[in-house]
Amino acid sequence: MGCTGPKSVIEVRNGLTFLDLIVIQIESLNKKYGCSVPLLLMNSFNTHEDTQKSQYPRLVVDDFLPLPSKGETGKDGWYPPGHGDVFPSLMNSGKLDALLSQGKEYVFVANSDNLGAVVDLKILNHLIQNKNEYCMEVTPKTLADVKGGTLISYDGKVQLLEIAQVPDEHVNEFKSIEKFKIFNTNNLWVNLNAIKRLVQADALKMEIIPNPKEVNGVKVLQLETAAGAAIKFFDNAIGINVPRSRFLPVKASSDLLLVQSDLYTEKDGYVIRNPARTDPANPSIELGPEFKKVGDFLKRFKSIPSIIELASLKVSGDVWFGSNVVLKGKVVVAANSGEKLEIPDGAVLENKEVHSAGDI
Repeated sequence: MGCTGPKSVIEVRNGLTFLDLIVIQIESLNKKYGCSVPLLLMNSFNTHEDTQKSQYPRLVVDDFLPLPSKGETGKDGWYPPGHGDVFPSLMNSGKLDALLSQGKEYVFVANSDNLGAVVDLKILNHLIQNKNEYCMEVTPKTLADVKGGTLISYDGKVQLLEIAQVPDEHVNEFKSIEKFKIFNTNNLWVNLNAIKRLVQADALKMEIIPNPKEVNGVKVLQLETAAGAAIKFFDNAIGINVPRSRFLPVKASSDLLLVQSDLYTEKDGYVIRNPARTDPANPSIELGPEFKKVGDFLKRFKSIPSIIELASLKVSGDVWFGSNVVLKGKVVVAANSGEKLEIPDGAVLENKEVHSAGDI
């Protein structure tokens, strides 16, 4: 999304960032139950200058040598560790022992950009009663989630299968929503004592997932691990099928448009779907490259349009939206090549294809 700092400080609703919303959620939880659930943030060198040590060199595909050794000594030569490092990071930072000394038993791990990832006491109670050391929240796969990791049974264990681990000839099979009906939301519940036992024994041998990238025309690899892959090392590990409302990630500007719109409301830090939307599915939104970077996206909307009755939106070219625009049904806005297209304040576009001002 072209972020130069942490995505979690992008404003989502009413001037509140992802982090603001998470803090308000934790505060309201603690107030409601008279408890003191702490909030821990896991960062990387990309988002915190003091963690420069936790950076890994990107490897050149041709010879597997570190990219910095080829003269790429700036930030692009390195990549931040993935969320698979959360378990040793808890231990090495001293946070794990601190939490255990306070009598804490479970940690709920989630991506800060997933606005649906909130503490659910029903899940926690289930884990305590059934002595589950690890729980992965999964949700039904749609055509928008075909690349998401899924749970499989292999060697008598529940394991996570990621698309990067699937041979090319089986990728279409992996993407099938009939064969693999669920995918990993990356909302994880893990027993703290179990984390300590496994990290101390150096038993968390997660599969390395090569993530191909390109830096200034050079094909490189990032070697990553996924926190979900740890599921096979914990005792009595389970997956829980949760409603889609617990998976509301912001991975692209099109997702940001959804959560900033009137499709959602916010209360006590919780982002809740607007009941005025009768269709259970969200609108399909495709924004052109002009909207990819969050800075450009925010500049091109005077205010986020109303999309309660929107089925699908496709935007391409040099398009600018005025304030209080309403979008309904199927809308295509495609500026003619080399022309600037401005959608005027208060415009209502319903089942329309717009290429120039005259089409509005």
